[in-house]
Amino acid sequence: MWSNFFVPQDDDGRIGMAGAGQAGGLGGVKGGRTQRRSQKMSDSQEGKIKLAFFVAIIGVTLTVLGMGTEFWAELSQPKTFSGNHTCQMAHYGLWKGCIRTLLVADIDPERTSCGPGELPGGSNCTYFKFFTSGENAVIFKKTTNKNLNLAAAVLALLSLTMMVMGSICIGMSLSKGVAFFLKPAAFCFILSGVLVLLSVLIFHQSLLALLSSDHSIPTSHKLSWSVACVGSAGAILIFAGILFILLSLPYSPWQKCFPHKNSGAT
Repeated sequence: MWSNFFVPQDDDGRIGMAGAGQAGGLGGVKGGRTQRRSQKMSDSQEGKIKLAFFVAIIGVTLTVLGMGTEFWAELSQPKTFSGNHTCQMAHYGLWKGCIRTLLVADIDPERTSCGPGELPGGSNCTYFKFFTSGENAVIFKKTTNKNLNLAAAVLALLSLTMMVMGSICIGMSLSKGVAFFLKPAAFCFILSGVLVLLSVLIFHQSLLALLSSDHSIPTSHKLSWSVACVGSAGAILIFAGILFILLSLPYSPWQKCFPHKNSGAT
């Protein structure tokens, strides 16, 4: 054992450094292992990533809810237009439209138009043929612009694709314990939010094109709650992407406000 530390002198009078070399080798191995461990994210950073991912999941949920419902826009005839005890209104989304027949007696007396759509009544719903035969839909003698409707639907689908890719990146980042995948995830979520907002903007243009196609039937219109869900989702997704960018930085700006205390510090 002592031979590792006490080495006889050489012929030149120099003392060998076998013990020091061995200790230095062990120190180098430990240093390499410590460096590899430092690349792994801490528990605090992992918790922040999960919190940001929860915010992104809220945006994804709102997007799916808005895209799957047909309450993007509501069109209402005057409640006295038919001249009888019923009136008609329509609501539609990216994929489907519905014509509803309501009783005038159920409508608020102060309301001049037919609606709202939550009232009980008959409903006739059909899927749009933009994606199959390419036909335009006709609602109250007004014709849709299929190019704008298709563009809004395609952008919405692309946004869902980017959300899936971003979620995969976050899953890989958490499973591997590295922050390398945070920047691609941030790009995917920010781009998905922008695509969602563009989809809403183009849908609004398609609604204006629908209203201007015919004026024989007076019609009032408004954007409904599905658009509110999708618009909120776009803002939330962009915010989540910004959070992932901040978390991918070597030094997060919020560490000034919430400094990480090292558990090994005395």
